[in-house]
Amino acid sequence: MPIHEYRCEKCGKEFEELVFGEEAVACPECGSTKTEKLMSCCRHTYPGGVNGPRNARPPQASSSSGCAGCSGGNCSTCK
Repeated sequence: MPIHEYRCEKCGKEFEELVFGEEAVACPECGSTKTEKLMSCCRHTYPGGVNGPRNARPPQASSSSGCAGCSGGNCSTCK
């Protein structure tokens, strides 16, 4: 379901709203329909899916340094 982030141009409140089609979005704080859609961040899921453990780590490619993301083995994902 499409959940979008908005900011009210009248009171400045930021909020999320489930939107179907081109329906008007009203601010839950002041009721104004003068809202702007914000750029949302992408969501990344790790092994275990959306309901998987929060401390799950992404899979690592095997290499001599232990991480495919760096060559020195000292980045934050190489522990």
